[in-house]
Amino acid sequence: MFYCDYPIIGEEKNLPLYLINMGHQDCQEHILRNNGYPCDQILFCTKGSGTLIIDNVTHIILPHTAIFLPANYPHEYYANEDIWDIHWIVPGGNALPDLLSHFHLTNPEVYKLSETHALETIFHSMHESLRSDSLYGNYRASGYLYDFFIEFNRLISHKENAAIHNPALIKAIDYINLHFKESIGMDELCNLCNITKQHLCLLFRTSLHTRPIEYITKKKLQYSKELLINSSGTIEDISYECGFCTPSYFCKMFKRYEGISPTQFRHTISN
Repeated sequence: MFYCDYPIIGEEKNLPLYLINMGHQDCQEHILRNNGYPCDQILFCTKGSGTLIIDNVTHIILPHTAIFLPANYPHEYYANEDIWDIHWIVPGGNALPDLLSHFHLTNPEVYKLSETHALETIFHSMHESLRSDSLYGNYRASGYLYDFFIEFNRLISHKENAAIHNPALIKAIDYINLHFKESIGMDELCNLCNITKQHLCLLFRTSLHTRPIEYITKKKLQYSKELLINSSGTIEDISYECGFCTPSYFCKMFKRYEGISPTQFRHTISN
């Protein structure tokens, strides 16, 4: 099987993220690009084996393996056998550089994936959108493209996923979710989880990209937004209900994380 979709790009080019091209080949031909490809690419293998050469380093690409190739980066790849099933996407859009940076997709990399079923499903949805609707297919494909990036990031972040399922982290989060209105300190959390402060901070930073105390504050603010929307309580009442020591500290933290004051938030939502 071989296909390559090159959608006619019109107004979609104004979208933050859109699809430039995509394709699927069950026996990938020999590709040598001394000057790289002009756009960023993501490829993944589902069958067979092939060879990728980057920076004079040889990588064997087996099933459940993905590749990120930045734009204009020299590379070479070819099949090692009669079957080497390769899928690829080429994204574009003015939000793409920030998205790639957020997902740490800046340098060429080879990733071992736990599975590719979800990626294949999204990939085929993009393909069918393009083939079935000449007018709006690329808009729909662009929506699926964002889903593709989210799933791809989940698969390549397996180390972070392992941290998320750490029993000590789960115990700490469950405790915070139940007691965030109370005064919770690091010593209390560490004694509960039977780990050191350094280890607890590492677990939170790795999986949630935040510190334990900051997570507690965010839980308080999350609850405060529910009260601001669904109750008529004063700012003072809500601050104490959420466990903040003073209303002024509540307003300070709310503006730090939300960018507006609690009063402005309530006014914006109500209007």
